[in-house]
Amino acid sequence: MIANRLPVLRAERRWSQAELADRINVSRQTVVSLESGRYEPTLKIAMRLAVVFGQSIEEIFTPDPADIARVRTE
Repeated sequence: MIANRLPVLRAERRWSQAELADRINVSRQTVVSLESGRYEPTLKIAMRLAVVFGQSIEEIFTPDPADIARVRTE
């Protein structure tokens, strides 16, 4: 699972989920799923989010430490 800062970043800008969805050209339900961690973004969506928030993908999304450890040992 990839953790993210989307709810915080969105709240800082006082954007609704629908407003963020419009800005990155996805459905509101996609934003809901991203924020809850039920959906991991495609690279295209992650890049759109990075642009709209003015941050790098790594500043927005944090990978599961177990995934990182697994990659380093394989």
